[in-house]
Amino acid sequence: MRYKIIHDAIHGSLKIQNAALRLIETPEMQRLNGVKQLGLGYLVFPGANHTRLEHSLGVGYVAARMGTALNLSKEEIETLRVAGLLHDLGHAPFSHTLEFLLHDKTGKDHMQITADIIRGKIDLVPESLPDGRERIHEILSDEGIPMEMVIRMILGETEQRYDLLSVDRGQKYFGAEKNYMVNIISGSLDADQIDYLLRDSHYTGVAHGTIDFPRILNTLRIRNGELMLDKKGVPALEGMLVARALMYSAVYMHKTNRICELMLSRAVEELKMDNWLALYSLNDAQLFSLLIESEMDYAREIALRLKYRRLFKKALVKRPEDIDEEKLEELENMKSLREKRKREREIAEAAGIDERYVLIDVPEGNIKLSEPRLSKTDVKILDDGKVVPFSRFSPLARALQIRKVKDWVFMLATPKNYVEQVKKVAERLLF
Repeated sequence: MRYKIIHDAIHGSLKIQNAALRLIETPEMQRLNGVKQLGLGYLVFPGANHTRLEHSLGVGYVAARMGTALNLSKEEIETLRVAGLLHDLGHAPFSHTLEFLLHDKTGKDHMQITADIIRGKIDLVPESLPDGRERIHEILSDEGIPMEMVIRMILGETEQRYDLLSVDRGQKYFGAEKNYMVNIISGSLDADQIDYLLRDSHYTGVAHGTIDFPRILNTLRIRNGELMLDKKGVPALEGMLVARALMYSAVYMHKTNRICELMLSRAVEELKMDNWLALYSLNDAQLFSLLIESEMDYAREIALRLKYRRLFKKALVKRPEDIDEEKLEELENMKSLREKRKREREIAEAAGIDERYVLIDVPEGNIKLSEPRLSKTDVKILDDGKVVPFSRFSPLARALQIRKVKDWVFMLATPKNYVEQVKKVAERLLF
């Protein structure tokens, strides 16, 4: 049997074979080798140069380990490995950086794009390749992997009940009695979060992401078709959820990181593409080249600013306690791209500068789009045979549900020579 050994910095030597081996050799998967896991995070954390391909391999490994710990069938473990491997196919260059913009332009998030890629509805490689290629949906069919179930797992679509349906080659959908398959890939305690916390912590050097993965593995349970945790694993679960919250505060929502993301997103918006889906065929380097070679002066300038770390500076930051209730409600409207651009234009005109040099960040909308699981702590705990919600079992769960991952609700960024004038205008117009 053909196989490869891939040496991973987090999980050690990974044996890749069967469907997984064929899948990692597809151009869709190999594109992820040029997409940084933390986008522009390396401008804040210089070690953060790891890729979506590394993470995808890790999620496939973790998912299979979880399946093995639960004594699942060989078919289920293989399906988990494949779903973990494919779960991030729909990420644009620089990962979550462009998600807010592209959701506005296409109406889809990266998970929906992933589903379209797996089904073959979106082809990221229109040109012919040396030695030909295999399509993902064809590989899944050939290997007997239930494609629609893989997509359900990635999208987090659990079911109350549905009948087993026959599909090509006698495959079957897993029913509601196997919702744990979905839980392992996309849930409050899933392989994706376990890997990205371990991996991002390692590469950024931020120790907050350290979690007790072996303890979680040894206390996983299944009851009524759902993934649960024995009460002996509660301290490890608490540690994982705290790690998630702290990594968002310290890394993912770092203010400088957010400014970098705002800059790149604004530059890409200048490209005014006819087909925004075409961006999903690019990796980070190709997008940078597109911006630098653009006829748009602003797009080229921002790309050079990011390349040589000549970043915009924060001109104004507002915390919840700094703003009255009426103004907080107004900020709710700024979550849309159109409203943000309108307010940026007003500030820029009053300050006498180009509107593209005023960037507003109201991060709540971005967080909900990129990580909808963040406020979820709905893991079920088995306590002497009884199923108890984690939120009732642990007071820490309730605290994490209401804890904000950032201490600010509004930020304004601009080139450093405009900071003072933009700050004064924004204070007068908005607050």
